[in-house]
Amino acid sequence: MSGARDEEVAGRELPGPVRTRALSLAADALPLLGELPAPLRKVAGFAPQRRARLGGSQIAAALETDDDFRRRVADQVAAAEPALATALAEGVVPAAADPVEVAALAWLARPEGWETAFDDAVRRVSEAAAPRDAAELERARARVEVAERALRDARQDHKTQLEELKSENTTLRRKLGEERAARRTAGDSLSDELVAEQEARQKAETALAAAEADVRRLRGQVEELRAAAASVRREQRSDRDDATLRTRMLLDTLIEAGQGLRRELGLPATPGTPADRIEAAISEAAGSPGAAKPGPADAVLLERYLGMPRARLIVDGYNVSKTAWPDATLETQRTRLLTALAQLVSRTGAETTVVFDAASSLTRPPVAPPRGVKVLFSPQGVIADDVIRELVAVEPAGRVVVVVTSDAEVVRDVGKAGARPISSSALLTVLGT
Repeated sequence: MSGARDEEVAGRELPGPVRTRALSLAADALPLLGELPAPLRKVAGFAPQRRARLGGSQIAAALETDDDFRRRVADQVAAAEPALATALAEGVVPAAADPVEVAALAWLARPEGWETAFDDAVRRVSEAAAPRDAAELERARARVEVAERALRDARQDHKTQLEELKSENTTLRRKLGEERAARRTAGDSLSDELVAEQEARQKAETALAAAEADVRRLRGQVEELRAAAASVRREQRSDRDDATLRTRMLLDTLIEAGQGLRRELGLPATPGTPADRIEAAISEAAGSPGAAKPGPADAVLLERYLGMPRARLIVDGYNVSKTAWPDATLETQRTRLLTALAQLVSRTGAETTVVFDAASSLTRPPVAPPRGVKVLFSPQGVIADDVIRELVAVEPAGRVVVVVTSDAEVVRDVGKAGARPISSSALLTVLGT
């Protein structure tokens, strides 16, 4: 009896809506069941709205193969809908009941005589779905017709495009043939050019190798000449140092002898020069009282001054450079002046200091003074004129101190202090600038 019943159940196919509702009812009942089949234990932990969607196949398999599981699900559904379950058990189904709900519950509970209620509910579901299916069929037919028309149009377009592509392909093949012919011609010309270039490169490499050999040979000769020149310079420097040392020793002996004689005789320092009285008289007659010295001397007088023993030369840097190169930058002026002074200092041996005005500058530019020349930048807030006055003031009386400047106030002040003022133009004449 049970086998025939199972065959009868198996012969009844569940419509889509009924199957979906049965799976939904079983999914809602899973957490309420105690023992679950192994495949459904994980499904029971899903969210309610995800159980039927993600675990539908496992739930359906368990309902179809496990009668005990199906009956326990039916008990939970009957407890949730007792009125409908009681009506099914009594064989009296309300006409207003949802046929999908009735069919799903009848399939799950399967009370005595459930087949009648199930078949009736399935029939009602099918009848309700028939109009919808017909409408869907009509819509599907309409879509098929539209698709067929679109397909025909697409085929026509494709055919047209194919013809165009064939024509274009023919044109491209012709152009490709022409291009290949032109490329073969260009390739032959390029091969000739490559051969010529290779020959020219080989010649250039040969010439370069010869030039490098000559350069190496010349470098060897230069190194030999440099070594010989260095040896000569060392010998000359040694001889010059010996001569300088002997001369300095003789000069120091004479100076010490003169100083000893001055101390022995008690001679005071010579104030002024023999021409001071005449110069003062001339200045007084000219109405320029206070001028202890005449105006700046000329280039010949400067040469004489610098030729005197232990001469001291102080140059007002920017006063001279701006006279010589007024349009150049200060850096260029400094470089030109120091370069020009190097020859003069080397020739005369005068102790030389060049003072540049930097009273309004916070930084001091780097300079590379030549040998024998000192470079001073006035401190911040102090002009170069004051530095020159201070340098002159500390010199001993009687020493030849030459100040090169065209500033009238500096000329007057250093003249009073015993220095010999020379104009900037006179120095530039001596320098040949």
